[in-house]
Amino acid sequence: MPEPTGDELTAIRARRDELRAKYLNPLDGRRPTNAGGVHHAAFICKDVEETIRFYQDFLGFPLVELVENRDYAGSNHFFFDIGNHNMLGFFDFPGYEVPDFHETIGALQHMALSVSDAQFTAAKAKLDEAGVEYLGPDRGANDSLYFRDPNGLGLELYRETLGVFEGTRLLPE
Repeated sequence: MPEPTGDELTAIRARRDELRAKYLNPLDGRRPTNAGGVHHAAFICKDVEETIRFYQDFLGFPLVELVENRDYAGSNHFFFDIGNHNMLGFFDFPGYEVPDFHETIGALQHMALSVSDAQFTAAKAKLDEAGVEYLGPDRGANDSLYFRDPNGLGLELYRETLGVFEGTRLLPE
């Protein structure tokens, strides 16, 4: 997709500034959220065992449950611990041919997972060793590795503390 340039880019940046001025409150003036946090994000997978091997064995996220989906007989619903009491969930739908991934309105572009410097370095070495294609650290995003899981789900391993973006605290501690 071509990036905007010239007057179009200037207009987009001006609109962003308008939205920031209108809606973005300073950290000390923000209302606290009324949500408890992410219980789990759920995605469709092509192959249950391949997904388990990738998340548990390759990335190191423990499988914490594997049950039948309560609203689709025969379907598996399973969860991985991705830290800070958050889980990543998957479903499969036996007999359903899963289409190839493509970015579209309403689809998840990627999910960023906070990792330590040591975890980032180890993951990069593991991705290199396994021949998994990734972007980063490059493109001005020195603290990010972007890649896709076996289902096409975009993941980012982000070497940053939760609630912080590019060194700036966005959420209260």
